[in-house]
Amino acid sequence: MKVFFRLAFLMAASAAIPFMGQGQTEQTKSASVYNQHEVFDPSFFTSSGNMYRSASGVPGPAYWQNRADYEIHATLNEQDTTLSGEVTIHYLNNSPDSLRYLWLQIDQNLFHPNSRGAATTPVSGDRFDVKGYTKGGENIEQVEITYKGKTYPVKPVISDDRMQLQLPVTIRPKGDQIDVKVKYSFSIPRYGADRMGRLYTKNGVVYELAQWYPRMCVYDDIKGWNTLPYMGLGEFYLEYGDFDYYVTVPATMIVSGSGILQNPGEVLTKTQQERLKKAAGSDSTVTIVSEQEIGKADARPKTSGNLTWHFKMKNSRDIAWAASNAFIWDAARVNYPSGRKGLANAVYPVESNGVHRYGRATQYLKQSIEFYSRHYFEFPWDNATAVAGVALGMEYPGIVFCMYNIQDGNLFHDVTHEIGHNWFPMIVGTNERRFMWMDEGMNTFINSFASNWFNGGEYGDTSNRDIMQVSRVLKTSTDPLITAPENMGLRNYGEYYFKTAAGLKILRNVVLGPERFDYAFKQYVQTWAFKHPQPEDFFRFMNNAAGEDLNWFWKEWIYKTWQLDQAISEVRQVSDNPAEGCLISLVNKQRMAMPVIVRVTEQNGQVTNLRLPVEVWQRGPDWTFKVNTTTPVTKVELDPDHDLPDANLQNNVWSK
Repeated sequence: MKVFFRLAFLMAASAAIPFMGQGQTEQTKSASVYNQHEVFDPSFFTSSGNMYRSASGVPGPAYWQNRADYEIHATLNEQDTTLSGEVTIHYLNNSPDSLRYLWLQIDQNLFHPNSRGAATTPVSGDRFDVKGYTKGGENIEQVEITYKGKTYPVKPVISDDRMQLQLPVTIRPKGDQIDVKVKYSFSIPRYGADRMGRLYTKNGVVYELAQWYPRMCVYDDIKGWNTLPYMGLGEFYLEYGDFDYYVTVPATMIVSGSGILQNPGEVLTKTQQERLKKAAGSDSTVTIVSEQEIGKADARPKTSGNLTWHFKMKNSRDIAWAASNAFIWDAARVNYPSGRKGLANAVYPVESNGVHRYGRATQYLKQSIEFYSRHYFEFPWDNATAVAGVALGMEYPGIVFCMYNIQDGNLFHDVTHEIGHNWFPMIVGTNERRFMWMDEGMNTFINSFASNWFNGGEYGDTSNRDIMQVSRVLKTSTDPLITAPENMGLRNYGEYYFKTAAGLKILRNVVLGPERFDYAFKQYVQTWAFKHPQPEDFFRFMNNAAGEDLNWFWKEWIYKTWQLDQAISEVRQVSDNPAEGCLISLVNKQRMAMPVIVRVTEQNGQVTNLRLPVEVWQRGPDWTFKVNTTTPVTKVELDPDHDLPDANLQNNVWSK
């Protein structure tokens, strides 16, 4: 009982006497909407770790994912600009569930006049416009499955751009397999939602072929079948597997595709094969097909009929290719950290030729691959290609499509961004259709380092423009980053790129420091390579590998559109004696919390730089701290280098 009365007395006394660290008076407190209980929310994670996904953010001991291997035979029919093909999918069910039906994506149905994507395209159009293409859509001619050596016809149930196969058999869990064969065709759109299409040049059409075969939907431990429709902005979520594919095109065409060309002796001249061999040993760009050779008979093994190009790609989630009579072709060696060698290629029409255009594209590609391989994860495939065509910028494993008429810095940034996607999400296989920030934003983050490194910073930017841009955008933003792409405002989806990248910069430069952040981020990439991480996996991994509870940051940066406004509310010398130090009072006026960066200047010119952890805001919006001084303070400035997205810079400076 005496213990109780003593405790009660101490609690009453503490209510009457402020803590020394807070040291606030009614005069120094300022209006604020900040609520520390919102920010430091102990219930941030909605679920605990389990056998599939560990609480530490690594795949659990029972983690699984299914697999899809593809064999594809397709023919480009230039007379009517159609593609016809047959794909055989060898599907492996590693899940703990029995499967009575399968779901496939048939993305070309986006271009059907009655698709959901067409119906939800604004009247004014947008970058991913799919209206006006009356011949669009995928024609599924035949489907059959083979199970345990027996073949069955299947009538597909097609819903927009998804196709369900209701099976006459049951695919058993944990390793059972089935083969699916689909015969299909479609008309190639001229402008394929900025992902693919046809570019007309003076020497012929550049065909960019993507989403060109029926693909398995992902079946995972989070949603089961992932069947969100393809509607334009939201991209892709795909299983990994091996690809063995054959594309038949007019013999006069050059084809560049994901993976390794298997039959160069059949589709290239001896001269071109010799030049490729030279390029494989050269860090400088080597021309494989020059501008002067376009359309010349001796530049092709034959000039009539068709040729079939055969490619293979191992452990990929997708493939794409391009074909044209108009291609100039350059190549150079890629040097991987392990000592392995690869090949960077660029193919483009004469309209894109020149040192200010695609004449440097091979080097942009080569050196970007070398940078990302050295810092994050070695590029797992042997070659890659940059294609100049109709798509503004689009990425696929081992091949990227960039707009034909951009040049210099714009072209470099496009190439390094699109090939950067080979790390996010081609290697780290996130769900782009739900979490666009995890591929676009993480990629944009690593692009900034590649840009500052390339050729001594030729196209670099070491400023914090993206962070200041975020501070302006957050004033009107209504869509948090966790918003699915099809729910994001069409004027706002750029936030996936620069807000995510700015947030990761803040984590690296302000919250954790480069050493802890870089280690944790690289380990995340290597741990989840060729797997399917979810947002919580990333959050948990970074928390554990960096040794920091960052849930406050994930909540406010990814799930909210809160603003930051740190302000100086009072500066005063202790006892009016500079030798006793200076008390600086701050207020966090908006709902976001961040660490505090302070620069204090004294009358004698002494400058003191201080960093206070985010925990100063755990008990409320006001904080006072002491700075040791010897002469009067003449200036106090918050975040002098603009490392934080402060919404109001006017209250960041106090001067005498």
